[in-house]
Amino acid sequence: MSDLRRWIAAAPPGAKLPSTRALVAEYHASPVTVQAALRTLQAQGSVESRPGVGTFVRSVRVAGPTDYGWQTAALGSPDRRVPRLPTSLRTVPNDVVALHSGYPDRELLPERLVRGAFGRVARSDAVVGRPPSAGIPELQAWFATELGSAAPLGVAPPTPSDTIVVPGSQSGLSAAFHALVGAGNPLLVESPTYWGAMVAAAQAGVQVVPVPSSAGGPDLGELARAFDRTGARAFYAQPNFANPTGAQWSPDLADDVLRLVRDAGAFLVEDDWAHDFGITADPVPIAARDDSGHVVYVRSLTKSVSPAVRIAGIVARGPARDRILAEVQAQSMYVSGVLQAVAVDVVTQPAWRTHVRGLRPQLAARRDLLAGALREHAPGLHLDALPAGGLNLWTRLPEHTDAAELVRDCEAVGVVVTAGDEWFPAEPTGPHLRLNFSGPNPGAFPDAARIIGEALERQRPH
Repeated sequence: MSDLRRWIAAAPPGAKLPSTRALVAEYHASPVTVQAALRTLQAQGSVESRPGVGTFVRSVRVAGPTDYGWQTAALGSPDRRVPRLPTSLRTVPNDVVALHSGYPDRELLPERLVRGAFGRVARSDAVVGRPPSAGIPELQAWFATELGSAAPLGVAPPTPSDTIVVPGSQSGLSAAFHALVGAGNPLLVESPTYWGAMVAAAQAGVQVVPVPSSAGGPDLGELARAFDRTGARAFYAQPNFANPTGAQWSPDLADDVLRLVRDAGAFLVEDDWAHDFGITADPVPIAARDDSGHVVYVRSLTKSVSPAVRIAGIVARGPARDRILAEVQAQSMYVSGVLQAVAVDVVTQPAWRTHVRGLRPQLAARRDLLAGALREHAPGLHLDALPAGGLNLWTRLPEHTDAAELVRDCEAVGVVVTAGDEWFPAEPTGPHLRLNFSGPNPGAFPDAARIIGEALERQRPH
């Protein structure tokens, strides 16, 4: 109905629109389409409906300049500066090659299952009821059972009551950092690490202490020294398919880190964000090996089920669980029962397992296509390791590269990439790019790699 919008834009304020019947005839559209367009225009304030009279073009009110300078004194200096949301959350036009996003393409989501779940839940009591603050029992039980299924013999699996359902892992990390660390206290994190964890830490007012991490995981010696030096009581990490590096810890490293955490009387906040995105390896949660309450486990369904279903689970034991629940209640009181019911409907369908298994070859094909294209067209990029899971390639640029300029040059010709600086809690160890291979239009990966290679070549010293 773009012609109708243009008509309204050219019409004088107060002009009366033709009747719906006349608009249907003039624009050769169905009555439903015309009525939907009118509702949209009314919601946007372009037209107003007067019952019994008709629909009219609204007068445009031109706002004068507003001075908000008084707020500078009222707000004062911020107690802490929360990092800006990163490039990976940017919405970009459909005609660009989007290698920056933190989410998988729509065709990698279980859309049929999600649509069916919303339809069933819409007919249930979930649409009018208030769920328990810790989550609906069915979803609590699912998170606990998923983690418990990986527990070795002799380790007590978690119970449903150990689980807290939160509106996405970001909310869960914020609650965990508030409850377990507290403002002004140190939190150890891998470097580089997930940008959202740094945002959550800033919101909680905790002091982030970086620990060097590579394609194999964190430096064990540096981690031990950081515990000794800072007296930290928590370490945030992603042992499986870390964002952004894709690293997966070896079983020996996982055991050593857990031993260090226990010896320090500390918590490991384990972020299992990519549990459903294994490619050539299976995720093995460290929390499954711990029944003493040292590991606080966070698992999100937002990326694997749907971005519209912001649901995550925290599994924690003992008083730590009670403190985290108190933080969750203070932040959000409870999570939408509709979204919880949709999530549990999806993940308990037999087709969910089939969908997750089917992701492996699709992710592998995309990963290998992008990695191969980069090797051919952008040989100046260095890929430390091909990730065994996750959604991203973590690439190192030549030392002379101006990453910000490279990002601008690529975007100018339709390829959106993200500089790696956003994943470092302190100074970056060098210029990097994080490239999402799960985004839309993988057929354009070779062209995107060529554009990146050409931008790199322009910066090469001659």
